[in-house]
Amino acid sequence: MTILVTRPDPAASELVTRLQTRGQLAWSLPLIEFTPGRDLDALPHKLAALSPGDLVFLLSQQAIHYAQPVLQRSGTAWPDDVDYYAIGRATALALHTVSGLEVDYPHAQETSDELIRINRLQKVAGKRALILRGNGGRELLAETLRQRGAEVEFCECYQRCNKAYDGAEEGRRWRDRGITTLVVTSGEMLQQLFSLFPAIDREEWLLHCRLLVVSERLATLASELGWRHIQVADGADNDALLRALL
Repeated sequence: MTILVTRPDPAASELVTRLQTRGQLAWSLPLIEFTPGRDLDALPHKLAALSPGDLVFLLSQQAIHYAQPVLQRSGTAWPDDVDYYAIGRATALALHTVSGLEVDYPHAQETSDELIRINRLQKVAGKRALILRGNGGRELLAETLRQRGAEVEFCECYQRCNKAYDGAEEGRRWRDRGITTLVVTSGEMLQQLFSLFPAIDREEWLLHCRLLVVSERLATLASELGWRHIQVADGADNDALLRALL
């Protein structure tokens, strides 16, 4: 098994290092990179406007990575009288580490579909919900909260930017290295990976690789694109991916 990890750095490099330490052949090809979001300067005000019992959602560790320095510079603390929810364990831990606050998250799978199933989120009428996220992304969480009577506001804390590669050159590189397993952690990156390579590389190599994804939704999308050997990890963090790959 020879593995290509497509998630962004530094998580990609960390996973590759851990795989190599365990004797696996692995490389990284980050398909996106992160930059500061357009709403960061407004974050202290948005947090201050929340009332006790309101809701804050963090959809990525990157939201905390970019938000925390802004709050520190402005002398603003994460409010301790609101309820915090994260997309998964690693994101919840990242916020707890910088704030000491309790953060709830879905334990089954790290997806919006599982997040909205949390019991305490079934009755949110009259509450304000602040969603800290990147640019774009799925609207399932916001739409569901609005349907349940919450007032939803976004704060773009980071932006995802596609990294530019020469598809033909990358196709030759990874075929020569004998890549047989691909690690993909978002639908955006899955589409980008599929579109990156020339059709001949997709038909002869890419779609024949084993594909490791992080949700059933991604598995369905991968199947529609033409992959047949698809595995779903039990989480989106590197620990879960490592368990699935070893």
